[in-house]
Amino acid sequence: MGAVLGLCSAAQLACCCGSTACSLCCSACPSCRNSTSSRIMYALMLLLGTITACVMLAPGLQDALRKVPFCSNSTNNYLPTSVSINCDQAVGYLAVYRICFILTCFFVLMALMMIGVKSSRDPRSGIQNGFWGLKYLVVIGGIIGAFFIPEGSFGDTWMYFGMIGGFLFIVIQLILIVDFAHSWAESWVGNYEETESKGWYFALLAITFLNYALTITGVVLLFVFFTKSDGCDLNKFFISINLILSVVISVVSILPAVQEKLPRSGLLQSSVVSLYVTYLTWSAVSNSPESSCNPGLLGIVGAGTPKKDNEMTFDGEGIVGLVVWMCCVLYSSLRSASQSSKITMSEKMLVKDNGAGYIPIAGRDDGDGGEKGEKKVWDNEEETVAYSWSFFHIMFALATLYVMMTLTNWYKPNSSLSKANSASMWIKVISSWLCMILYGWSLIAPIALPDREFN
Repeated sequence: MGAVLGLCSAAQLACCCGSTACSLCCSACPSCRNSTSSRIMYALMLLLGTITACVMLAPGLQDALRKVPFCSNSTNNYLPTSVSINCDQAVGYLAVYRICFILTCFFVLMALMMIGVKSSRDPRSGIQNGFWGLKYLVVIGGIIGAFFIPEGSFGDTWMYFGMIGGFLFIVIQLILIVDFAHSWAESWVGNYEETESKGWYFALLAITFLNYALTITGVVLLFVFFTKSDGCDLNKFFISINLILSVVISVVSILPAVQEKLPRSGLLQSSVVSLYVTYLTWSAVSNSPESSCNPGLLGIVGAGTPKKDNEMTFDGEGIVGLVVWMCCVLYSSLRSASQSSKITMSEKMLVKDNGAGYIPIAGRDDGDGGEKGEKKVWDNEEETVAYSWSFFHIMFALATLYVMMTLTNWYKPNSSLSKANSASMWIKVISSWLCMILYGWSLIAPIALPDREFN
């Protein structure tokens, strides 16, 4: 499904290049909703920006990056020394800040422009769903111009925006993951109830067992490598409390009162949430400022050499974080919001199937000189938008800030790059507790609010 929709987005992008390219690409992809293809195009822009930011951290590019204008020791220095910085340290991080700054500004601008749009009949819909070539050129030009931004206090100030935005996206990410857990479980339970196939039943058991096995393994490894018998009390607290909370939500999910209101609720959802919370716990203790309680990934596997001061690295925890981030971005772009969504906010993030459909009729003129039956990307938002356009761009702006902080390891610019960041540690821990609260509320809400309908 993702590949098919990707082809539709490629066709949209090709239409910016000329009629021949458009015809070739459009003939290769099936029909799809305009609301979905546009979201994939924005996701593609975000992913390409992320890839570019990752390239900036490549060791082989550091010498070339030291020539950028905001470096005081640059051979092409166009800025006063007072507003530039010695780029012998962390030039890659500062380049990532500037790339993500432009992407964030683009999505914020789009969010402001799309406030109040109710349907595709609004003149602003052309800006939302078209002009892809111009949008990409604006972003590329902005990124080039961003390297001329004087350093001064830019890095320090933008870091605080990044930390706040990154935390807010983690909250959105939690909502998407909880929604995914509910949707996955309900789909498989529904298939089992409809077909009575033992295959679905054993698949449910196998995935649930696997998730809990990975959770238990992760907790054991955290205790082994991130705690000591005579210290690391804070790490012990984080790991222990999240383990207890995982057990609590698992028990709550199978209580008779919960099962009566949510018959398809069960251990599969709880296992997914528990596994994700275990990852967040690992992410938190990996940012512990106590070096004796934080061996790092290389220290765990017994490979590599200790990290040197002022050396940029991108560790395993960051890679996993990017994978989870990418999955959430694609999930929010591809998945349609169903009536089974347990959290109201998720309906604003996901496309609603508003029933608008396109039935190709051979030979009918579409008014553009072509056959209606040949139309590939069709408008399903003529009556009402399928999702909040403005909120979608806000979510992508926050996603950009999150990936910026992940790529730079949540470190303060121009400071020591040693892996010690209490702020990042507490953000991840609080996020894990919020995840438990969100999932727990999705279970007890039908009981606590009996007058409201929870489908």
